[in-house]
Amino acid sequence: MDWERESKVQTATDNLQIGELSTARKPLEILRNTEALLRRPTVATLVPILPIKLSNQLQVASSVAEESWQILSEIDLNAISDLELQTARIQVGLSFIGFSSLMTIVLLLYLNTLDPGLSPVAQIHKYWYQYIWFVCLGVAGMFMLGREAMRPGISTRK
Repeated sequence: MDWERESKVQTATDNLQIGELSTARKPLEILRNTEALLRRPTVATLVPILPIKLSNQLQVASSVAEESWQILSEIDLNAISDLELQTARIQVGLSFIGFSSLMTIVLLLYLNTLDPGLSPVAQIHKYWYQYIWFVCLGVAGMFMLGREAMRPGISTRK
């Protein structure tokens, strides 16, 4: 008895040759085309039912999005070095930490102004979910900054 059958079905990846892999579309081109396929019918549907001023603004925003995606799709992601991304990673980490601390302060301000009768333990008991989210976001930012600090220096990368 032969329990294993040979598959006769060819998939799309079986038809690809090695030379064809390099000519595949870039991820940003795929994202541009996907966004355009969603945006164009939506704009076409909304323009007739919106007021004239708002429909003109929507069409202008759509054309700006089209131009922006065209510029972004020309970027070669493989040409971006690790060193060029370092400042972006640091800024994202600092943004996480800043947003986390800001929202924690807003939460404490909210608790002290709208629920002044609650004790600190009762406040944490009632709003622990939000508190944990903000703390975790700050910790994620700290991890990002720590990771950047532990990367080898610029002189050792060369």
